Amino acid sequence: MSTFVQLHLLTSYPPSNLNRDDLGRPKTAVMGGKTRLRVSSQSLKRAWRTSDMFAEALKSHIGIRTKTMGVEVYNELRKKNVAEGHAKEWAKKIAEVFGKSKKENAAKILEDLEIEQLAHFSPEEKEGIFCLAAKLASSNTAPSQEDLSLLMKKHTAADIAMFGRMLASAPAYNTEAAVQVAHAVTVHEVAVEDDYFTAVDDLNKGEEDAGAAHIGETEFASGVFYLYLCINRDLLEENLGGDKDLAKKTLTALVESAAKVAPNGKQNSFASRAYASYIMAEKGDQQPRSLSIAFLKPVRGEDVMNEAIATLEAKRANMEKVYGPCAVGDPIIMNAETGKGSLNDITTFVTE
Repeated sequence: MSTFVQLHLLTSYPPSNLNRDDLGRPKTAVMGGKTRLRVSSQSLKRAWRTSDMFAEALKSHIGIRTKTMGVEVYNELRKKNVAEGHAKEWAKKIAEVFGKSKKENAAKILEDLEIEQLAHFSPEEKEGIFCLAAKLASSNTAPSQEDLSLLMKKHTAADIAMFGRMLASAPAYNTEAAVQVAHAVTVHEVAVEDDYFTAVDDLNKGEEDAGAAHIGETEFASGVFYLYLCINRDLLEENLGGDKDLAKKTLTALVESAAKVAPNGKQNSFASRAYASYIMAEKGDQQPRSLSIAFLKPVRGEDVMNEAIATLEAKRANMEKVYGPCAVGDPIIMNAETGKGSLNDITTFVTE
């Protein structure tokens, strides 16, 4: 049986536009017949994965996701004085290990060195690629089939272990995600508002033209978000080659990032950085379940956060009554509204 860790977070964001749709408006979803603000799981995972917190905690255990590794290899080969034709040919062969190359475009000389889909490279794979580039430059010979055995099933990329990897051209090297992240949605109904703004030219004295130098409009909204994460701890350790210490570091970084790191959309305009006000952590081997149903009926009133906390805890208690325990023992709770518990309590519970 797998051990599942479930995290339920409530975080209040002031007026902001954390995650935009194709029109630049805050993303939304209809839930319980009412419009809610939404932050996509992809936006959240990227914010965590690229945060200073992850970089500091996991250092050499973070991968890189890109389409342009072939271009990087080409540039490296050219720096080492490999002829342009050979550099392009060899870089393309290396890139194609990880995905299908784009079609050649006369307008973009190196576009066929890019692959069609984003590929996630582990630190070990990236090191292997550039070691091979150095070898090719030194010997001035094309890569052999053995040289191109660059993909690795076992690696220490914590972000790949958590969020998975899909390689359409080499499915044997896919990684099943050990961490599932729901879209964060507000516990209450929202209305997206428009902010009309102007910018004034500092050198305009208003003697001839008193108008603004720029007029614009942006959308924003605020709300208390419910976020749910489900972590398969056993799969995480397996994805990290059985390294229990690295798995613990990874879990700690994930919990702290989920609690503290916000997507960076429009941060310079809104400074909408926020910590989670409430976290509930559960652990056990039963089938996991989200508690988003607690907010199918929108929370209303002036004290939204405390109402949301009460609603969430009541829903969990009722689910336990009808289904039986979903986790072992009582959940661990951090509540910044009452000063109960701590983030350290949560991380200790998740990693022990």
